[in-house]
Amino acid sequence: MEISSINGSLSPINSNNQVKKSADTGFEDMLKSAISEVNDSQVEGYKAMEGIATGKVKNLQEAVQKIEEAELSLKLALEVKNKAIGAYKEIMRMSV
Repeated sequence: MEISSINGSLSPINSNNQVKKSADTGFEDMLKSAISEVNDSQVEGYKAMEGIATGKVKNLQEAVQKIEEAELSLKLALEVKNKAIGAYKEIMRMSV
């Protein structure tokens, strides 16, 4: 999962410190895109593991890198989910 793609959907600041207007992509679209990236990374990781197991991999270092990338992207997604749930629970505990 590339963090730059998530930042790309936010309103970036140009050299004159003015906020650029980004396309009106909602939170739902951004979330779907991030989940899709994690899923693609997982699929590539599984394909790399399958290639290692069957001996079809020509570059072992590249295959291991894909597996590690898939693992790290999944860990990042889980931590983001845990933080979001924690924030939601904290908001729900607030008295109005």
